[in-house]
Formats: sequence, structure tokens, C-alpha cells
Amino acid sequence: LSHQLKDLETRLGCALFIRKTRPVRFTTAGQRLLRLADDVLPLVHGAEQDLARLAGGEAGRIFMAIECHSCFEWLLPAIDRYREAWHDVELDIASGFHFAPLPALARGDLDLVITADPIDDPGLAYLPLFSYEAQLAVARDHPLAAREWIEPEDLTGETLISYPVDRERLDIFKKFLDPAGVEPARVRNAELTTMMVQLVASGRGVVCLPNWALHEYLQRDYVVARSLGEEGIWPTLHAAVRRDQQDAPFIRGFVEVARQTCFDNLVGIVTADL
Repeated sequence: LSHQLKDLETRLGCALFIRKTRPVRFTTAGQRLLRLADDVLPLVHGAEQDLARLAGGEAGRIFMAIECHSCFEWLLPAIDRYREAWHDVELDIASGFHFAPLPALARGDLDLVITADPIDDPGLAYLPLFSYEAQLAVARDHPLAAREWIEPEDLTGETLISYPVDRERLDIFKKFLDPAGVEPARVRNAELTTMMVQLVASGRGVVCLPNWALHEYLQRDYVVARSLGEEGIWPTLHAAVRRDQQDAPFIRGFVEVARQTCFDNLVGIVTADL
């Protein structure tokens, strides 16, 4: 220790303590360094603890986006539950739907994306949350309400109400109409699920929504829902993450909390095939 103090005094060009005093007495310069140490050492200790938590996967950042307009119903309660258990994770949601979240995830601009439309990217991993049925909602007095299920050709004369997103991201086009080469008579956009269902109930069109999002409106006898095709269409919702982060405990923790929250609150969903 004496050699270290001597080296420090040489570097600073001044004495730090008065020789041959017991207990040791510090010079004015030495007292200044002591005050600095009182300020700095707790910060260093805190930084060491933060780095240890990061290395152990107990802390981190989840900046997420959602490619699912209906998902706020379960996502916000999931976030509340997650924050109770993972205090040291910084979590936020990117606003708006008018950008490409998965490429942003691959670039590192985002950390997690809720999506039902995986893209082929070797740097991304998709952790399944649940599967759901995409159903067509029609007015109670609509002729299609009498059908057991809906065929693509049934929609040739219909106004299809949808969220304002690219059609290749919509289940009804990607998995139902496009493979059959069928176009609806008209496509009308609406931002809010509630507004879409109100338009349907008043006879202004039909809409395809997840079965769990339609449940409350079916319970109120507001609209009627039918399967798309005899077997129905069952997409899977995923939490997309970068492959190098998929095993981080704070990422796995969020996926587990989100999955459990969904099965606790959503009607009609099923476990996704892994």
C-alpha cells in the first residue's frame, strides 16, 4: 500500500498524508481525494452490480413493437405483471404500426416484436405464444350468418373492413382469399376494433378478427362469427427476438408471463405447436 501511495503522490506532485503520524493524518490534497472516493466508490459498486445483473440476464432492455392491433387487450396486463417481477428491465413499446418491425428487430433497433407473420431471417427466433382462430364477423341479419362456415367466393360481393396495414399481413387475404384468387367488392379501413365491429353490426361490411377479440361482442349478441373454411384458419402469434438473446432470462421471463397472461384472460386460444 505504501508503494501505491508513493506512486500516486509522484503522479499528482503533492503529498497526500503526513508521515509518521498515528493514526494517519491526511493533507488537504489527501482529504480531497477521500471526499472524491466517498462519491465515486458507491457509483462504481452500483455499476458492478448492474453489470453482474446484465451478465446474469436479470436486467436488460425490451423495446418492443406489435404487429397486432388487437393485442393491447392482453399486452398491457402482461407488462404490468412482468414489471412486478423484473424491476431492473427497461421496457417500452414503439408507437405506431407504420414501419417494418421485424427488419428493425434484426438491426437491433427493437428487442421484441409480437407478430403472426414470421419472416425467414437466420438472426431471428420466434417463440410461440398461442394459436387462435381467425373468424369472420357479420351482422346478425346478414345472409352469411346462416352459413356453417364461409367459403372464399362468399366474399366477392362484400365490403371487407380491415386494419390499415398491408394486405399480405392480414390473415383473411394471406391464408384465405389470395390462395383462392378471390377479391372482395371493396376494402374499407378502420383503426379501432370497436369501430370495426360497430360497422359490421350496422350492416356496413364484414370483418376478420381473432376469435378472442370477438368473444365479448358474441357474448353481447352484437354480431355473428363464422369459421373461414370448414376447418377454420388458425394462425400462431409469436414473440420474435434476436437469436442471440432468445435464452436471456429476462427475455424468457417476458415470454412466459405474456403466455400465461393470455391463457388466463383470452377465450378460444390454444397452445401453439412448437
